[in-house]
Amino acid sequence: MTEGKSLASDGYRWLQLLIGIVCMVMIANLQYGWTLFVGPLDSKYHWGRAGIQVAFSLFVLCETWLVPVEGWFVDRFGPKIVVLIGGILVAIAWVMNGYADSLTMLYVAAAIGGVGAGGVYGTCVGNALKWFPDRRGLAAGLTAAGFGAGSAVTIIPIQNMIASAGYEATFIWFGLGQGIVVVALALFLSAPRQGQAPAAVAKLGQSTRDFTPVEMLRTPVFYVLYAMFVMVGTGGLMATAQLAPIADDFQIAKVSVNLIGITLPALTFALSIDRIMNGLTRPFFGWISDQIGREVTMFIAFGIEAVGIWALSVFGTNPVLFVILSGLVFFAWGEIYSLFPSTCTDTYGSKYATTNAGLLYTAKGTAALLVPFANVLKDATGSWHAVFIVAAVLNGLAAVMALGVLKPLRNAHNARETGIATAKVRTA
Repeated sequence: MTEGKSLASDGYRWLQLLIGIVCMVMIANLQYGWTLFVGPLDSKYHWGRAGIQVAFSLFVLCETWLVPVEGWFVDRFGPKIVVLIGGILVAIAWVMNGYADSLTMLYVAAAIGGVGAGGVYGTCVGNALKWFPDRRGLAAGLTAAGFGAGSAVTIIPIQNMIASAGYEATFIWFGLGQGIVVVALALFLSAPRQGQAPAAVAKLGQSTRDFTPVEMLRTPVFYVLYAMFVMVGTGGLMATAQLAPIADDFQIAKVSVNLIGITLPALTFALSIDRIMNGLTRPFFGWISDQIGREVTMFIAFGIEAVGIWALSVFGTNPVLFVILSGLVFFAWGEIYSLFPSTCTDTYGSKYATTNAGLLYTAKGTAALLVPFANVLKDATGSWHAVFIVAAVLNGLAAVMALGVLKPLRNAHNARETGIATAKVRTA
């Protein structure tokens, strides 16, 4: 394809999107499969849940806070090299987990895996945002869905392999397989050259100017988005990391549940449905936001999340309701990974989308710092109820902020930039 001459074909754009989705599927277990390894690790080494979950927090911190650096490389050198290196790192990390005989080694592996996963995640989302300004919410949602739902088909195989071959072999073989696929697909990734992607969509408040990361950090919109991301992200990450311990403490983990003609233990059922719902919500709400606007969609989704978390705290001791409500919680949470990067790129343009969205994505790392405190709060109060209430309140506050704070700020930001652009045209 020749730079700056013509739009890329829809087929080529969708191929790039598909490659990104599959890469995301391959790194999904690093986060969403982690909860299955916490119990076996603790049973073997007796490090304690809180100590083991520090590894989860380190993974998320490295996965998120280094994305802006990785995004800088992507925006300048293209997506291929960053994803290729990321695939190598995630394989190394899980192999290390398989051999880890100390918390220190577990933490080092988590950091390596976080760097690799962040490189893959940030690059694939950024590439989707650049290729699809006309369907940005949907494209970001489909890409993020690969990460959110990618582990759904492997939940049972991982559980079975842990039971039959041990968690160590499971870490090693799944790590190698996932890493190899990412490395192979990285060779086919490319970013759009100027003129290959469609124009911005005015009705969604998409900027016609590209803001550098420094320029973005000087605007109040970014910090409102960041605060809201942390609020909503905290509750979802707590559920992701703590779902198995919560089910154990509710004494329902192994209770059989029959739904839609399927019978599984409550925890296995919940984990499988949660992965599916966490994946479906990303393109669903992304597509909805392309139609009715980002802020209105945020208000709806975050409000549902607040209600779902509260209901799970009250009714979650019932195994059937535990499965259903945990699915609702994940359905109303996972969309943050399509709504926030889409809103960010709408506001600040496509050229630096990977870096700018990466800076916003560090909010997930900030939220991850709060995950271990869920155990502390639970131990202090004797139940998970207080943890759920805090998470529900944060989601409710974020819902109100979407319409009451973010929307007017974004409108003012867009009006100011339009005025500046018009003034420049008149004086030119």
